Amino acid sequence: MASTTARPPRAPTVAQLRSFLAVAEHRHFREAAAAIGASQPALSGAVAALEEALGAQLVERTTRRVIITPLGERVAGHARRVLSSLQSLTEEVEAARRPFTGVLHIGVIPTVAPYLLPAVLRLVRDSYPELDLHVHEERTPSLLEGLAAGRLDVLLLALPAGGPAQTRDIPLFDEDFVLVTPPGHELAGRVDVPRDVLLDLDVLLLEEGHCLRDQALDICRQVGAEQSGGSTRAAGLSTLVQLVAGGLGVTLLPATALDVEAGRADRLAPVRFAAPAPGRRIGLATRPGSARSADYDRFAAELRRVLRELPVRIVE
Repeated sequence: MASTTARPPRAPTVAQLRSFLAVAEHRHFREAAAAIGASQPALSGAVAALEEALGAQLVERTTRRVIITPLGERVAGHARRVLSSLQSLTEEVEAARRPFTGVLHIGVIPTVAPYLLPAVLRLVRDSYPELDLHVHEERTPSLLEGLAAGRLDVLLLALPAGGPAQTRDIPLFDEDFVLVTPPGHELAGRVDVPRDVLLDLDVLLLEEGHCLRDQALDICRQVGAEQSGGSTRAAGLSTLVQLVAGGLGVTLLPATALDVEAGRADRLAPVRFAAPAPGRRIGLATRPGSARSADYDRFAAELRRVLRELPVRIVE
């Protein structure tokens, strides 16, 4: 336990703040160490050194879990702002030196990454050869935390980004949702189907934490369907379509995922909704006031150009 003497607290180091914030966000020392690329002993030592420097206990360590003390929660908020400010400083210097070069950490949600990353990576390779791109596939809440903390620079996700982190959203495109059924289903292959068909269907869902799950639930609720999908949950869209192919129900897929996922299962049939079809908006999210804002706008414009080949409606 950290010392609680009355001496004045010392200023923490950046490494100590980064280590403690990782623990506060992950509530697990091993996962926190992996997230920042440090060893677990080094991370534990940095957190202990921070507690010693401040003369206060920030973390309660038990055999099963990590608990952040009330003071620790407040310190985590300060650490988040300090690290974000430092990230903005380095961004400003880098942007002034050479626009859109150096390291860029982009976060992507799992229901976008497999279908858009090929176009994104091709664009970076062709147009930004000096950009050192690092891709992080995580769910929306984790991405927003990473953006606020400065761990991530820009996000590719469903808009509005929302969450506790304030973001600047840059729309790229809108896409429809497609209902996917087994081939023998009475709706298989139909077009112009009204949304209220969902009232009588067992719609399979992703597990909690995916924004696509929340979007599917919202669509069901709009037509009065209290949809739970039963006890079946899938961690990803590939598993979800296999469950449909196996006859366990139907599901909603974004149009950009249809060709890829339908190609993995030969027992799927798409069903198209009548206009206006339910859908989602995909775009970039950045920190407001980022020194790279102009670069992100140009990047978004280039992305819109290369994404026109997909079944989407570009938002200019």
